[in-house]
Amino acid sequence: MWGPSIVGFGSHQYRYDTGREGEMPIVGFSPRKAAFVLYGVTRCSECAALLGKLGKHSRGKGCLNIKRLADVDRKILEAMITASVNAKS
Repeated sequence: MWGPSIVGFGSHQYRYDTGREGEMPIVGFSPRKAAFVLYGVTRCSECAALLGKLGKHSRGKGCLNIKRLADVDRKILEAMITASVNAKS
């Protein structure tokens, strides 16, 4: 668990140009009221190419929001998650 509501897998250290640094999961999931939120699945170049094939979604600064799982192609989502994990391995 990463905080009270994010299930995350793996660990990734980050540092911004401002000097701020922290740790986050390589990929994470949180069932929010408005949408399912996935973290870490938009960072790799392969994922960026797959976003257009995913289906109905929106993006935050570092996350992917899906209102209904039926709105997206699950095989594409699985490929994005796999590519994100492989990019950090």
